[in-house]
Amino acid sequence: MKITEHIKKANGKTLFSFEIIPPKKGKSIQELYNNIDPLMEFKPPFIDVTTSREEYVYVEKEGLLDRKMTRMRPGTVGICAAIKHKYDVDTVPHVLCGGFTKEETEYLLVDCHYLGIENVMALRGDAMSHQKYFEASKGGHQYAKELVAQIQNLNCGKYLHDVIEADNCADFCIGVAGYPEKHLEAPSLQSDLKRLKEKVDAGADYVVTQMFFDNNKYFQFVDAAKKAGINVPIIPGIKPLAVKRHLQLLPQVFRIDIPEPLINAVESCKNNKDVRQVGVEFAIQQSKELLAAGVPVLHYYSMGKSDNIQAIAKELF
Repeated sequence: MKITEHIKKANGKTLFSFEIIPPKKGKSIQELYNNIDPLMEFKPPFIDVTTSREEYVYVEKEGLLDRKMTRMRPGTVGICAAIKHKYDVDTVPHVLCGGFTKEETEYLLVDCHYLGIENVMALRGDAMSHQKYFEASKGGHQYAKELVAQIQNLNCGKYLHDVIEADNCADFCIGVAGYPEKHLEAPSLQSDLKRLKEKVDAGADYVVTQMFFDNNKYFQFVDAAKKAGINVPIIPGIKPLAVKRHLQLLPQVFRIDIPEPLINAVESCKNNKDVRQVGVEFAIQQSKELLAAGVPVLHYYSMGKSDNIQAIAKELF
């Protein structure tokens, strides 16, 4: 079922969902299942599975270091199929511009269609570690709106090199990212909303926000989006703080603000176990306010661990 259909079927009730990260090469998928299992009691209608782009590693060869490109966390589509089969839940693979050609994207989408995966999250992706700014892969897309347009074309039977009339065309529900505190590269929030509107106009069906800790910024973002003519569901993305280092890391990487009460609570913690509990308690209060406001879904970034998400969900669902 499409994400938009899940939301419509809920009749105003807020749904629970979460995002997971594929295991690194050499790791068992069972570890992933062990973190999904405790969350299934809350009946998530869908689970997102991230995609990691390529990265450079250095391999010793004849006494020298040879730079090779690799993917440390492959298998997004396979994991989506496995989870869909094991748990009978819809899965949402992340599809990136970065690291993929248009042809590779088409093959990935065809695989998703064969596997009965009806939803995809279309993202530009981040710059590689050695790049100051994002650079499109050769033969790939520069912007998420172009990726959305390719997916929408496929929904209409328009492949890259053919137009195919078929009884069983793809019909993907397309999600995109939104930024309540604007994308780090955007010159202003208003210009960022213009980019979001372009993605929706290209065919995006719903939006999931980047993490935020101040609900007012989410509410203001939703209001501004509606005024800009963006009328698709906007799902809040929530990440509970887990370690002290997040106070520096999250604002640096994502250009987001952390409220002073949360900063003070984390700084007073003696260890990361205490920080994790503070993160859970703050996310519960944050989620309760969003729940009262009638958001369509509460979507949690699990980062591969489920104990804190489980503790939050127990208080809400």
